[in-house]
Amino acid sequence: MKTKLQRHEQTVLTYQQNEITEHHIYLRLARMVKNDANRAILENIAKDELRHYHEWKVHTGRDIAPRKISILTYALIGKLFGFTFAIKLMEKGEASAQVNYGKVLDEVGMSRSIIEDEQLHEEELIGMLDEERLRYIGSIVLGLNDALVELTGALAGLTLALQNTKLIALTGSITGLAAALSMATSEYLSTKSEPHGQNPLKASIYTGSTYVTTVILLILPYLIFDNFYVCLSVALGTGILIIAAFNYYISVAQEVPFRKRFLEMAGLSLGVSAISFLIGWALRAFTGIEV
Repeated sequence: MKTKLQRHEQTVLTYQQNEITEHHIYLRLARMVKNDANRAILENIAKDELRHYHEWKVHTGRDIAPRKISILTYALIGKLFGFTFAIKLMEKGEASAQVNYGKVLDEVGMSRSIIEDEQLHEEELIGMLDEERLRYIGSIVLGLNDALVELTGALAGLTLALQNTKLIALTGSITGLAAALSMATSEYLSTKSEPHGQNPLKASIYTGSTYVTTVILLILPYLIFDNFYVCLSVALGTGILIIAAFNYYISVAQEVPFRKRFLEMAGLSLGVSAISFLIGWALRAFTGIEV
């Protein structure tokens, strides 16, 4: 007859491997963090994960190698999108796993202190969220939202009014880059006027660079395809993908709902595009101007 541990052997081994894998992930992320306090917290959590691994090992009597692919994946995510996003993404996976975690602990006679440690980890992580890109998220939202709403609208109007992909790309680029400089300047002056605000130069750079990046991605289809309706469709699709990716990032990093924010931004962008498309059609029809 199988013992309780044997009945849960594969599950227990999976939990054990999770702990050693997360130990190495936290260590990797700690090396990327410049802030000493944040690094110390990550290193302490890594030590706890290693202790949990050894607690499981007492029951299994086996050494388990970490999942190297997971370590490399989260290290890359941390490098590209910041340690906060990487940690929160990993913690989301842990939260879903903890539903059965307690049951298995009780079955094999282990202490639930592991779960208590995990909950403490989450509180520490929330307290350590002092990543620069998240402090300036308002500036990023400003640049992204304005670029999406203004440029998708402008491209929709220009597409029907001009009906020439290269001319649309040129006009859209000039419009977008001029607007990016204007938005960056406005953000600089706005941030500078706040008594306890952020660094005005950094705020303007985040706003301007986000705006310019969005402009490039939306203009790109007009430089690749010849059919201007295809270009507009691809540009709008790109805009929706940008909105989805950005809102997913925010929903994970700041633990806010995804659906509402995504629908709001997507609705504004597509709504302005539809109105601008009609304006372009009306102007072309009433003025009789052909390009």
